[in-house]
Amino acid sequence: MTHSTVTETDLARRNTEIVLTAMRELFIDKDLSALDRYWAEPYVQHSPQMPDGLDTLRAVVPGLEGFSWEPQRTAAQGDLVFTHSLVHGWGPGPVVIVDVFRLEGGRIVEHWDVVQEYTRPESTASANPMV
Repeated sequence: MTHSTVTETDLARRNTEIVLTAMRELFIDKDLSALDRYWAEPYVQHSPQMPDGLDTLRAVVPGLEGFSWEPQRTAAQGDLVFTHSLVHGWGPGPVVIVDVFRLEGGRIVEHWDVVQEYTRPESTASANPMV
């Protein structure tokens, strides 16, 4: 007997795929139509420099120069997806960002982030990499 019930693992996997595809299409391909496919209003933004709503992303993305987003690891729990990434072109130097996305109905509706300047492993107290 088969069940059409979506398990927590299935939901986490699907949401992770949505986030990775959405971020790649928007920030790497600079395809603004990704906002229509993968995000939804009302979009709640917890990043301190960005207001709520998708208009800020529509305005910022086309002007990003030398931008790269390199997710190193992901995790998901319930409706949340976490990415830990090395990012170039967001600030003056490379940064390490942990993004937290909340999805509703397969769309990104909320975002938090923690941004830290990248330090090379040989310059850290432990010699361990940040990402």
